Amino acid sequence: MDTNWFERLRQLDEQRPSVPGEHWVTLLAGIWLLTRGGGSGLARAARLAAGAALVWRAASGRDGLAGVLREARREP
Repeated sequence: MDTNWFERLRQLDEQRPSVPGEHWVTLLAGIWLLTRGGGSGLARAARLAAGAALVWRAASGRDGLAGVLREARREP
């Protein structure tokens, strides 16, 4: 597996301007996928993985919850 494409994708993501509220949309999409039911075991596993990845991205991304909390601690 070539890691160069992943690093290039990460750099592009860091350079782009952020969309206001995108981490909230990502969080809601992840929660929606995590709470969906039905389907085969493989489909449920794929939804669980995708939902968990979206929730992680919403929490840890550039403008995610972790960044918001860091900025809130810096302000007096």
